[in-house]
Amino acid sequence: MSTQTVDLVDYDDAVARFDPVIGIEVHVELGTATKMFDGAPQTFGAEPNTAVTPVSLGLPGALPAVNGTAVEYAIRIGLALNCQIAESCRFARKNYFYPDVPKNFQTSQYDEPIAYEGHLDVELEDGTVFRVEIERAHMEEDAGKNTHVGGAAGRIQGAEYSLVDYNRAGIPLVEIVTKPITGAGERAPEVARAYVQTLRDIFRALGVSEARMERGNVRADVNVSLRPTPQSPLGTRTETKNVNSFRSVERSVRYEISRQAAVLDAAGTVTQETRHWHEDTGVTTSGRVKSDAEDYRYFPEPDLVPVAPSREWVEEIRAALPELPAARRRRLQGEWGYADAEMRDVVNAGAIELIEATVAAGASPAAARKWWMGELARTAKSQEVELGELPITPGQIGQLQQLVDSGRINDKLARQVLEGVLAGEGDPEAVVVARGLEVVSDDGPLLEAIDAALAAQPDIADKIRSGNLGPVGAIIGSVMKATRGQADAGRVRELVLERVQA
Repeated sequence: MSTQTVDLVDYDDAVARFDPVIGIEVHVELGTATKMFDGAPQTFGAEPNTAVTPVSLGLPGALPAVNGTAVEYAIRIGLALNCQIAESCRFARKNYFYPDVPKNFQTSQYDEPIAYEGHLDVELEDGTVFRVEIERAHMEEDAGKNTHVGGAAGRIQGAEYSLVDYNRAGIPLVEIVTKPITGAGERAPEVARAYVQTLRDIFRALGVSEARMERGNVRADVNVSLRPTPQSPLGTRTETKNVNSFRSVERSVRYEISRQAAVLDAAGTVTQETRHWHEDTGVTTSGRVKSDAEDYRYFPEPDLVPVAPSREWVEEIRAALPELPAARRRRLQGEWGYADAEMRDVVNAGAIELIEATVAAGASPAAARKWWMGELARTAKSQEVELGELPITPGQIGQLQQLVDSGRINDKLARQVLEGVLAGEGDPEAVVVARGLEVVSDDGPLLEAIDAALAAQPDIADKIRSGNLGPVGAIIGSVMKATRGQADAGRVRELVLERVQA
């Protein structure tokens, strides 16, 4: 295990002198009702060690059986990633001591994955499309969960004791492994983030997983190496384990590039090892020396027959695939009439589903984008939360816009209504009534306010009569102030001109 510590090289300097190569292994928990090889229920948040069976506890004599739905989900993922689907594949035993896998080996796939040789095109924030080559996507089971008590930051170092929960042991996983990702250069961190985010969106579109990274449904192991030039052999890689947010994926790649450049500058040797990402400090630390495939002593799982999906079944699954996120974005952009830059902003803000639902609730695409990418985006940024975490729904935004379209409130009042909804005061209609925000449409109160404004500024009436309509704005402003912004400015203008001419 490496304990070498070095100062970091400035990132721009590092990528100017070294060619970064990355590789990403993404694990996704499949949303099946039961586990991969037994009938234990798949639950989240259940009492520890209650969602288990003799199989998931590794008890002697307990025999596994393959979850057919998990196989179907794996095929869906493989097809969505443009992979070949194996006509026959088998499981293997991966021999490695996992303290949270009670049978002391993981049932996985090794030389015969269910899907292989694919690719995924990912779009970066500026619209650049980068192709990531997929080596394989294979099925396996998840490990349990260790809880280290008494140590710093929940890690085993310094812990007094550890607890093991086997509820997660045996949950179906698909692991997607890229080929070495070359040619990204200084954009390698951005490519890594966009790739994992694109996968997450695909998992959700396919309906194979909730894909909630904060729950560990999607986890990424990020490999990074440096070489002098793009023509040089690949450098020694490190693997940062279990990175579980898009931001952390990007930051961990940047950090490793800077750290490895410093090691090489100091005439040191990069150690092939696993590393841990620390979100609080933004650094990686050494884990264990990385094992190669031969160290795991794979051999075919004797208790499971090969999986041989028929070509007819594979084609049925292909025909039933939903619209994938990239195609959906192109369709929606055309329907909504957004410019390329506008659509990229929407995508980067994670607002596609929110805007789509708002349009379905009756708002125009332009109005939906105005609210989510304007007032609400600024609110989310100030509160440091995602747009979808704000306490407001697309349906409520649709109601708000309908109030504007009907003339009951204007844009200025709508912002006050929005504040009320976000503050938990109810739906837009309830906020309008409770705060008394509806536009004043009765000419009587408007004429009173107009007369008061004209009386306070008598010279304005003469200017208007002489054909100078510029001062009308001052009267409208006075009326709007008097009515707390609840007057219809267009109607006020009409009444002002009528009053002056009369």
